[in-house]
Amino acid sequence: MRKEITIAKIVFFGSHGSENPTKAVFPFLYANAAVEAGHEARIGLIADAVVLMRDVVANSVVPVGWPPLKEILATTIKNKIPIDV
Repeated sequence: MRKEITIAKIVFFGSHGSENPTKAVFPFLYANAAVEAGHEARIGLIADAVVLMRDVVANSVVPVGWPPLKEILATTIKNKIPIDV
């Protein structure tokens, strides 16, 4: 018997920017984890989160308890996760 594999298609939205670096990285972390678990993921950035796509901002965001955004974002890019701004 063949086992069916269900793949979820998930969109992670972020609205926090550099003013709250810990919350700002969550959509990227969650999307990376989803892709690494075999699902399809996409990120949507709205409001204050839009500025995270500027290199100068992304390079300066350091959340509490997580790697810097520039490292997380490198994984997101490596995973080919679309980011809608």
